[in-house]
Amino acid sequence: MLRLFTGLSLLLISLAGQAQELVLSTSLHSLTIVGGKTSTETTINIGKQFIGRPYVPHTLDVNPTEQLVVNVLELDCTTYLETVLALSLAWQDVADKQNQVLFEQTFKKYLTKLRYRDGRIDGYASRLHYFSDWLRDNERKGLVTDVTREFAGSLSVAKAVSYMTTATYKYPHLNDPAVFKQMAQTEASLSQKPFSFIPKKNIRQAEDQLREGDIVMLTAARPGLDMKHVGLAVRQPNGRMHILHASSDQGAVVITPYPISDYVQWHKRLSGIRVARLRSSTNTTPLAVGAQ
Repeated sequence: MLRLFTGLSLLLISLAGQAQELVLSTSLHSLTIVGGKTSTETTINIGKQFIGRPYVPHTLDVNPTEQLVVNVLELDCTTYLETVLALSLAWQDVADKQNQVLFEQTFKKYLTKLRYRDGRIDGYASRLHYFSDWLRDNERKGLVTDVTREFAGSLSVAKAVSYMTTATYKYPHLNDPAVFKQMAQTEASLSQKPFSFIPKKNIRQAEDQLREGDIVMLTAARPGLDMKHVGLAVRQPNGRMHILHASSDQGAVVITPYPISDYVQWHKRLSGIRVARLRSSTNTTPLAVGAQ
């Protein structure tokens, strides 16, 4: 058994005749990741290893200037998803799982690419705050595919987005007029783009088309906000799809006790879902470590 540590405290283990494992050690927990036979299986394996980690919001706003924050101990729904996807993408791309330096670099590159417009950190407004912006940008970068329109019962709609600039007390960075202007421009752009979504009354009909590992984005019922929550579809013993997510209600990463359609129906602040899929390593060029 060979053990190698990285700056992210990543421990790689190679077991003869068995699947390779990656153990993410922290000051509180040890996270064991077993690579699956498919990219989807790997994503779900990684996602489940975070179960029980505490839900903590605003972990990306700890620095006076925008920079990449890697925090695997405290997660909100977005940072949880980004961390899981970045680890999964890095696992796909790095053939030599014992090359700890390359794995760490690749993970950070993917986390940056997922989180920021064009994969470049250029101030607060370059972060993809709105999830419709996140989805559009990451689809353009070839990391995910929006498959919502393929589902039974999906509809094409447009919605004005203005939540951040009308609730600036929640976002101190918007006190800077230049940053406020950038966010207003982003909101105006998003407001002009129609998108497909599955209204809550149609989710049960569409649920059978969901695949494990699908990115499930829960759309907001309130005016001015595009999406309120996000998680991963995971099949449970009842045969139904549930959501694996960082839950503010439960205060931790959990799997919902009831299926996706029921979860959305019971939450009045939700209007429906959108669905995306992570690209597989077979249809996208791996990320060059030297690229942003």
